[in-house]
Amino acid sequence: MSMLRQQMSDAMVLRGFSPRTRQTYLDCVSALAKHYHRSPDQLDAGQVQAYLLHLIEQRKLAYATVNQAACACRFLYVQVLKRESMHTEIPMAKVPRLLPRILSREEVRSVLAAAKNRRARTVLTTTYAAGLRLSEVCALQIRDIESAADRMCLKVRNGKGGKDRYTLLSPCLLAELRAYWAERRPHIWLFPNLSYDGPMGEQTAQRMYRAACKSAGISDGGGIHTLRHCFATHLLEAGVDIHTIQRLLGHGHVSTTMRYFHLAQSRLTGTTSPLELLDKLPS
Repeated sequence: MSMLRQQMSDAMVLRGFSPRTRQTYLDCVSALAKHYHRSPDQLDAGQVQAYLLHLIEQRKLAYATVNQAACACRFLYVQVLKRESMHTEIPMAKVPRLLPRILSREEVRSVLAAAKNRRARTVLTTTYAAGLRLSEVCALQIRDIESAADRMCLKVRNGKGGKDRYTLLSPCLLAELRAYWAERRPHIWLFPNLSYDGPMGEQTAQRMYRAACKSAGISDGGGIHTLRHCFATHLLEAGVDIHTIQRLLGHGHVSTTMRYFHLAQSRLTGTTSPLELLDKLPS
């Protein structure tokens, strides 16, 4: 399927897909071909549906992951192979909207303090302090730190959707980064890979977070993306307006950011039940 793979890759480049999305879509289609031991252009809608069902029932993959495979297949068959009917014949599952786990400020402090070394603590501190995605913190470069007094920000390059943005660089984070740099002296990547020339791997950052949670006695801390959720929720609790948080997170739509209203504890504890607004009920 090398020619078909190239056609699909070229079609995604023309549409401005990010390198990460292109690779993910190609991997999904390759997995489909491997499952049937046939080129995808020889498969029909029924076989694609059966494969997606296999991912759900046999592989036990999350619906969000299965939808990613469905999107990749839709792109291949509709955009590359021009089978327009496949758009409706390849179904998308309704993904449950579950609220993420949010750590309290004390729990975040405990996790950061429990990191096994300065490198791990700086990775976790930067993720929380700047509200970064996992891929964004791993891809940070030294030149992305703008520490001039009239700037004080981190530049996030090629974030989700291929968008650049600026986010917070607090004085406390800058002090942590300077202490880390004095110890490690990185050159290009802020958090370089210790095995080869390149950025730190995402699984390494995940292991740092989970090890710190375990050391801090937090058994349900989720993944490192929890720190990004905590960043947004704690800012909202501190009174920062939703549109500012939207820009810092790099959300394309404010509706995505609005879910943090459901997570901000101060919004819950500071709200009066309508029962309290009624006149006293008769005994």
